[in-house]
Amino acid sequence: MAGYLSESDFVMVEEGFSTQDLLEELTLGASQATTDKATAFFVADLGAIVRKHFCFLKCLPRVRPFYAVKCNSSPGVLKVLAQLGLGFSCANKAEMELVQHIGIPASKIIYANPCKQIAQIKYAAKHGIQLLSFDNEMELAKVVKSHPSANLKALTDVETDLEELELPQERMVLCIANDDSHSLSRLSLKFGVPLKSCRHLLESAKKSHVEVVGVSFHVGSGCPDPQAYAQSIADARLVFEMGTELGHRMHVLDLGGGFPGTEGAKVRFEEIASVINSALDLYFPEGCGVDILAELGRYYVTSAFTVAVSIIAKKEVLLDQPGREEENGSAPKTIVYHLDEGVYGIFNSVLFDNICPTPILQKSHTLSPWPECSGTIMSHCSLDLQGLSHPSHSSF
Repeated sequence: MAGYLSESDFVMVEEGFSTQDLLEELTLGASQATTDKATAFFVADLGAIVRKHFCFLKCLPRVRPFYAVKCNSSPGVLKVLAQLGLGFSCANKAEMELVQHIGIPASKIIYANPCKQIAQIKYAAKHGIQLLSFDNEMELAKVVKSHPSANLKALTDVETDLEELELPQERMVLCIANDDSHSLSRLSLKFGVPLKSCRHLLESAKKSHVEVVGVSFHVGSGCPDPQAYAQSIADARLVFEMGTELGHRMHVLDLGGGFPGTEGAKVRFEEIASVINSALDLYFPEGCGVDILAELGRYYVTSAFTVAVSIIAKKEVLLDQPGREEENGSAPKTIVYHLDEGVYGIFNSVLFDNICPTPILQKSHTLSPWPECSGTIMSHCSLDLQGLSHPSHSSF
């Protein structure tokens, strides 16, 4: 295994020294600093990422994990996951450059964006990244035009095996739509082809001499129903049969993402894994020759990251609850706290994922960490910090 990590990439702490302990030290130092501004910061427990990986291998032994770089592209995260042997799912040129910069070979990179820029398709081709996804004819045409091996395949005999010629060969994965209506983030609203249109796309690929090697799907982020995976795997089986019938060598199944990363999720990862394993045994039994992948993001990093922010101001406001009054006849009040970060920065997932954390008071003037990798903010959330009399640090 290649060595991706060096001692400068992390800080070792004594046994028993927790993330909370480190946060207390760092926030105390920030509060005593003489600089004009104490900025928000993250603390990452890289050991939590390693533990998640071993849990994944135990629960889904037949599935090869690929990390979705867009979730969290911190160099330390990428290097740890590379050291663990993961592949990487990239959505654009910047992400492909990033993982290749740390030494990831092209064979471990998927260009998994169904809507690709022509210049970035050319970049993938130039750097040997061969596994790409598509879900429409226009995308197929762009790959034929922009990927050298696609052009070459159109000019050579259809029966010629390009691998025997040792020439670059793009491999396309058809991204299918599914019912993700119950998921927090519905990716099928913009990505994925319906089952009824799959045969036409597979035929178009064959006419263009583009090899479709498999199927991918994504049940959406925050999916509360494990059966969504089972249904999507069943649908993928049908598309495999269509592709094989048309002469495509179908051997890649990409389960996408949507796996939970926190202990308090509505559905536990182990429950989802159990449903997936049963569906794989039924539709893609062991020994069938299919390479099964998954693209995980939050699963790996959500519980590993904690963000600390400064409470820079507070104000007392009236609760907008008509008809409710305190015992002394006055209207009920609450306290609004202002942080030095917002929904257009670290806490953008309030807008994108509708997530609202509830921090817990840890000690005087501090909050216990609320682990959420994508970062969320108090958007109409209550913080019970009545005793806080001056600006301080909070962690989530």
